[in-house]
Amino acid sequence: MTEPDRHYGLMARFDSPERLVAATRQARAVGYRRIGAYTPFPVEELSEVLEFRPRGVPLAVLIGGIVGGVSGYALEYWTMGIAYPINVGGRPYNSWPMFIPVTFEMTVLFAGITALVVMLVFNGLPMPHHPVFAAPSFERVTRDGFFLCIEATDPRYDEQRTRAFLESLRPREVVGVPLS
Repeated sequence: MTEPDRHYGLMARFDSPERLVAATRQARAVGYRRIGAYTPFPVEELSEVLEFRPRGVPLAVLIGGIVGGVSGYALEYWTMGIAYPINVGGRPYNSWPMFIPVTFEMTVLFAGITALVVMLVFNGLPMPHHPVFAAPSFERVTRDGFFLCIEATDPRYDEQRTRAFLESLRPREVVGVPLS
């Protein structure tokens, strides 16, 4: 077995999205799990074949929004009722209708910031350079290239067997992806 620290994996280039989806299905059926597919445009079936699982982004954004709303309301309550109580026209210090705009804005602000941070963390960003960028002919991915990459960190990865498997799928080419 090849050590994963020496290279990133093997990549095969296909001519069409249909061939890429079929190859990805076969790779999943054989047992490869650490695979990536790269296309010049979205391919709907590909995410299903790769079995993307929903992450906790909606829940994190909900929690961020709730924290923002509670903190906005608490800030208003503390300033108007505890730190600087001013009785204006006999209104109560906890005048919740007056606190709604700040509470709403803090909810939206915290939810938006939470969405940004969680998206960056879950996507592993910022990543100015990914190893697949160094693969030969990978620049075609923005025009007409459909690539399937099996990572060296996959438990089933063995360079000779993985190369033979990828070549059995009849791609245009199979190349090694160096770590850089």
